[in-house]
Order: sequence, then structure tokens, then C-alpha cells
Amino acid sequence: MIRGARALQSLRRNAIQAVPTMFVIITIGFFIMQLAPGDVVDYMAAETGAATQEGMAALRQRFGLDLPVLNQLIAYYRDLAHGSLGISARYGNPVADMVLSRIPGTLLLMGVSIVFSIAIGLLTGTVMALSAGRLPDRILSFLSLLFYSVPTFWIGLMLIILFSVYLGWLPSGGSKTIGGPSSGLAWLIDRISYITLPALTLGLHYLAIYTRLTRAAVLEASGRDYVRTAVAKGLSPGRVVRRHILRNALIPITTFAGVHIAGILGGAVVVETIFSWPGMGRLAYEAIQAREYQVLLGIMLVSSLVVITCNALIDLLQALLDPRVEIR
Repeated sequence: MIRGARALQSLRRNAIQAVPTMFVIITIGFFIMQLAPGDVVDYMAAETGAATQEGMAALRQRFGLDLPVLNQLIAYYRDLAHGSLGISARYGNPVADMVLSRIPGTLLLMGVSIVFSIAIGLLTGTVMALSAGRLPDRILSFLSLLFYSVPTFWIGLMLIILFSVYLGWLPSGGSKTIGGPSSGLAWLIDRISYITLPALTLGLHYLAIYTRLTRAAVLEASGRDYVRTAVAKGLSPGRVVRRHILRNALIPITTFAGVHIAGILGGAVVVETIFSWPGMGRLAYEAIQAREYQVLLGIMLVSSLVVITCNALIDLLQALLDPRVEIR
């Protein structure tokens, strides 16, 4: 009961601290975006090819782009106070609806890639630690270094060439088959086939990191007294690894997972663009092209909330993995 109350108190404290954090993020992001040349009206004029100076001035007045920068920021915070993220100038839709419609795709891609990278990283890192200095360790070390060094976009392109173009096993883009199954096992298989390549592309880079972390953590834990005691009691090697070594190795893994969430969100921009995945990353790319700063600020706000929430949950997970961790 006491630990549960402390967990709730920790979540409330994180929620309170998130407010000034997001305020600073949005303010800095707003001023940085103002440094970029052009605005959404310039993009719309170039897109139509038939705009006049009077028409462009009327559009800027309509969207408040003719106001001083500080007044625009105040107007944006006024909209936030009323629960609005603004209106997309290009599409005429509420920004909140546009961002919320893309969140499930990004969260699904992030979740699958994180689970893949951590699960396989734990497995390969343990194998490397248990065969330290031997051939399996050297081969897996080379592969982890390779995936860590290669750019994410190159990995994605190579996976498309291999599995989509050459072998024809998996689709090269999209999230589902148009007119395909809408429920049941066939629907699940269809969705898995579309998310496999994007999740692999996003997860392989972090797989290399978790592999090296697991190797180091397992080697360190293997020399601890409680592991020697477990071996002396006659426990099987598999149980010693599962119950005593890997559980302690998960502490640094979860710590780095929290640190990498923001990086995974940033990497999703590249991956979602390459694979035409309908997520916030692709929406951010389209907003940058169209100079849709309202949409970019909305994505930044929601992304900040996702990162803060995930880090708060990881703090609680670490407390569950190790009772010595205090929930404050």
C-alpha cells in the first residue's frame, strides 16, 4: 500500500513538473521555427502558382501571420489555454485531430521496435557474455558494431531492396493493404507484414546498443556473490541466468530505454518517410515541407508528453525490478 501510494505521488509530481518543461520546449521551438525562411502562405502560393500579393496578405492576416512574433506566441498560448492546438492553414483541419490520428501509428511502431531491440538485445548480449572471447562473441560483436555504425535510412533502403524488391516477401510501404481484410487472423498477418520492415529499421540501431549493454551487465553480474551462491546451491545454469543475472541486467537496459525514447521519436521521422508509415514522424516531415508551424508545434507538444510519460513509467518499472530503488 505504501509503495503504491508513493508510485501515485511520483506520477503526480512528474505531471506537475511536465508543465514548465513543455512550456520551455514550446517557447524555444516556436522561436527556432521563426528563423526558417518562408511560411505556409508562401508554400500555398507556390503550390497553386496563381497567387497575388493581395491574396497572400489576406491569408497572412487570416492566420495571424502578419502579427509580431511575440503576439503570435501569446495567441498560440491562448489557444492552448482553451484546449486547442490551432488550425492547419493548408488543410483547414484542427491540428489536434491531425496529430491524434497519427499517434497510434507512431506508438505502435515505437513499441514494436523497442520490444524487438530489447528482447533480441538481451538474448544476443547474454550469448556474447556467456561465450566471451570465443567465436560467437566476436561474430555478434561485429554485427552489433555494424548496425550501430550504419545510418538508419541506409538500413531501411537495403531492407526494401532485399525483402520487397528482390525476394518479394514484404511490402515496401504503407500500413495495410487497401481493400484487405478488416478483422481476424488475416488482418493481423497483414498488419504484421507492413510493420516488420519499419520496426526492423528503427530497432536495429538500438539493438546494437542493448546488445553491448547486456553483455557488459551480464559479465558484471556473473561475478557477484549472489550468483556464486546460487551456483553453489546447485541451481541450473538457465535458472541462474534468468532469475539472478538477467533481472539485474534489466536495470541499465530500462534506464537507457528511457533515454532513447526521444531518439526513437526522432528516428521515426526518417523511417516513417521511407516506408510511408502514417505516423507523427511523417506528418512532421510534411509539415516542415509546407512550413506548417502550427502542426509542428502540436507534434512537439504531444511528443514531449509521450517522452515524459514513458520516462515516468520506466522509473516505476525500475522500482518493480529492483526493490532497492526508492520511489520519490
